[in-house]
Amino acid sequence: MFFEQTFACMEEAPKNIGVEAAGRKIRQYCAYQERSHREVRDKLYSYGLYPPQVETLVSELIEEQFLNEERYAVAFAGGKHRMRQWGKVKIARELKAKGVSAYCIKKALRSLDETQYTATLQKLAEKKWATLSGHQAIRQQKVIRYLLQKGYEYEFLGPVVKNLTR
Repeated sequence: MFFEQTFACMEEAPKNIGVEAAGRKIRQYCAYQERSHREVRDKLYSYGLYPPQVETLVSELIEEQFLNEERYAVAFAGGKHRMRQWGKVKIARELKAKGVSAYCIKKALRSLDETQYTATLQKLAEKKWATLSGHQAIRQQKVIRYLLQKGYEYEFLGPVVKNLTR
């Protein structure tokens, strides 16, 4: 009997908290930080709302400027580049995985300051180079691999790595 009750609780759908309560909670959720449309929809579904209710709330949030995909993409790109030193490739991949439109992804990548982007790339390359030892060609390969993993474009890596060997 105990096991039947435990499994019954696990299989239940989330309780519908109501559109008014969900609206208040989701406005606080969006006011705290920028959110993607997908994150907001997922949160609303977790409140037990039905698709028509979710779409109505999402459209209200957009009208009230609580939700703006372009603003979210620009904030996400700037934050990930500044805080985690991600390159444009990795930022674009993550935004796409979050369901952001191609237009907003392009706008977010264009919003990154090119001089700061290049300076960050150079700083990361120098820092990685300093941690490596051994043959110069192997060190170059490891630096390139590291920068590709961070999301930087391959065509920009050649000149940066050549400057390290001087």
